[in-house]
Amino acid sequence: MQQRHHELEPFDVKIGPFGPYQERLRRITSDRLYDAGGCAAGQGGTTTLIYDPHAKSVERQFLSLAGTERNCAGGSTPWGSWLSCEETVSRADFFHGRDHGWVFEVPADARAPADPTPLTTMGRFRHEAVAIDPATGVVYLTEDQDDSLIYRFLPVAPGRLAGGGRLQALAAGQAADTRNWPGGSGNDFPVNTPFDVRWLELDEVESPRDDLRMRGHALGAALFARGEGMCFGNGELYFCCTSGGALGAGQIFRYRPSEFEGASREREAPGQLELFVESTDRRALDSCDNLTIAPWGDLMVCKDADTHCSLVCVTPDGGLYHFAENIYTASELAGVCFAPDGRTLFVNLQESGFTLAITGSFPGLQS
Repeated sequence: MQQRHHELEPFDVKIGPFGPYQERLRRITSDRLYDAGGCAAGQGGTTTLIYDPHAKSVERQFLSLAGTERNCAGGSTPWGSWLSCEETVSRADFFHGRDHGWVFEVPADARAPADPTPLTTMGRFRHEAVAIDPATGVVYLTEDQDDSLIYRFLPVAPGRLAGGGRLQALAAGQAADTRNWPGGSGNDFPVNTPFDVRWLELDEVESPRDDLRMRGHALGAALFARGEGMCFGNGELYFCCTSGGALGAGQIFRYRPSEFEGASREREAPGQLELFVESTDRRALDSCDNLTIAPWGDLMVCKDADTHCSLVCVTPDGGLYHFAENIYTASELAGVCFAPDGRTLFVNLQESGFTLAITGSFPGLQS
């Protein structure tokens, strides 16, 4: 099973799920449509594809979240659902019937559009990706802005996100600017140097004025350059910043949570943030976006560059190598992930509208 996101806006009706004249809207009940829209329903959402790896074919595909906007990377949960994130802060207006900028939860076993209830306590901002530590249930979130924050959500009850919780922003050093841009703060954030982290409590997280990150900066939260893909594995959190670094070609960060993550004793042994990779050569890594941990232990990263996009792998010591390249189109690669058995690699060609299922003799797999 694979969840595919649709990064569409209200005027994208020609390629949206309801047809160019919205003629298919009657097939979905109003309680399963987040935003019926001003002049058109929300065209974003998710599609679930049920794939048979033995037959190498799609058994079924259907709309599993509807009426949302610009649904981006999101991420899976340890309890069998998918979180879909809106990369927008649109307000109710002529085009929109409701405010947007939320996270939605889609059960993996859904066979029809899920309940489109926004998880408002997880904040309203230009969401990109989420990742969850299965040991603690803590949720981490990225934001796609040039002056973005990295967020942490501490649910009241782990695994029950609709029950609310606390949203916090990452701080490292004194108002650290991790972007390393020329002419920036003058204090570069060095590669392979861990910094102790503290987490700052945020209020008014529904942020009707889209000022959540500015208020976080004012409290001392660290600056990041377009937080994008995020994944958790082997007790560590990894995330990409697409335009970070002196070249603006991208950065990959690693966060090691505290043994007391989110608890009262966290200050005794704080989590640590490290700039794991910063691109110094666009041919090696350019505009890193979505990422996942491959079955053989390396990170696999999607490029979202102006040239032919590729999948780049990062070894545990920070080495880079190209795994695959899209030589046929200029489409961005997105949504890279592996089937649970590690034998099928899924990746989307965003502009082309294709999902690829790639099989092969991947390293580390038993025959």
